[in-house]
Amino acid sequence: MSLFDLTGKTAIITGSSRGIGKAIAEQMAEQGAKVVISSRKPGPCQEVAAALNEKHGDGTAISIPANISSKEELTHLVEETRKAFGQIDILVCNAASNPYYGPLEEIDDESFQKILNNNIISNHWLIQLVAPEMKERKDGAIVIISSVGGLKGSNTIGAYNISKAADFQLARNYAIELGPHNIRVNCVAPGLIKTDFARALWENPDLVARIEKGTPMRRIGDPEDIAGAAVFLSSKAGAYMAGQMIVVDGGTVIV
Repeated sequence: MSLFDLTGKTAIITGSSRGIGKAIAEQMAEQGAKVVISSRKPGPCQEVAAALNEKHGDGTAISIPANISSKEELTHLVEETRKAFGQIDILVCNAASNPYYGPLEEIDDESFQKILNNNIISNHWLIQLVAPEMKERKDGAIVIISSVGGLKGSNTIGAYNISKAADFQLARNYAIELGPHNIRVNCVAPGLIKTDFARALWENPDLVARIEKGTPMRRIGDPEDIAGAAVFLSSKAGAYMAGQMIVVDGGTVIV
């Protein structure tokens, strides 16, 4: 059996109707997992789930929309997943938001609070919701999709970067608390990836040219570039990884 095989596992992936989350769901399904597609809008979730079921067979994927800002909706997401698949083996906290671009000193309280709630507290809620059953089984994998932004400052996305740095510590702390129960908690830190979320960045030709020139691999990333790291951390291949941060950025942070 492959170290990356996920047959018999069930994964919840937030923000999985497009971009990185969708790529992770697709690759986990390729490895045999049952996947739960979740984001705010029901339509796109249903489309992704239908495509996965057509490719891998009925019952591979289900759609459970949820807004990560609502603890009630996240609780519903977890409860409905259990009803459909019996248990939750993998949690991928991928959904995030960034409603503000500009200097940190000028951000309004509402925007800052939204970033912190959606990018940190929602992940904490989800981990709280799935951890008890994982502890009972002495098995589980939790992956938080953070960002290389958490490793540096910025004149325009400082609040977002603060939230992503906090995710690193969230993973480290939960890894200590849950590690004795054989639950691995880790982060993936993508660089600039060609997603709708980062469209304002990668559609700027001057910025892209500058980033590509400063990236050893001379390109920005695709969603599939992140999916492999998430599969690794969720599978037996990553069984001894705990509280770590895997940077997937084509080498930008080493320059």
